[in-house]
Amino acid sequence: MRIRHQSDNAEKILEVAVKTMQEGKGKDIISLNLKKIGSAVTDYFLICHGNSHTQVDAIAAKILENVKKECGAIAYNKEGFENSEWILIDYVDVVVHVFLDNTRNFYQLESLWADAKVVTYLDED
Repeated sequence: MRIRHQSDNAEKILEVAVKTMQEGKGKDIISLNLKKIGSAVTDYFLICHGNSHTQVDAIAAKILENVKKECGAIAYNKEGFENSEWILIDYVDVVVHVFLDNTRNFYQLESLWADAKVVTYLDED
């Protein structure tokens, strides 16, 4: 059974995942703080996109590796590695979305949570 607020280190997971996205040249990195939205299934959504299937896969794989190494957290679930268009990594309190650029534009996940506090992160170039 999935229960929110399972970890004491959601902010650390978020920080490590953002840093990993930046290092992997992820684009338009944002987090949505969903803590004050009662119907939300998580505390944070973290979203970025890459320009190729290879880049999307590499960013997501590195997030799994770095979060495990630096936070001791193992994903509750992960999906999308088969086609690398939208990879979801679920840490319960933080859900990471790594999109292919066209797929992100199609789904516009950010617009579904208009009430969330949005934080934008700088891309590393």
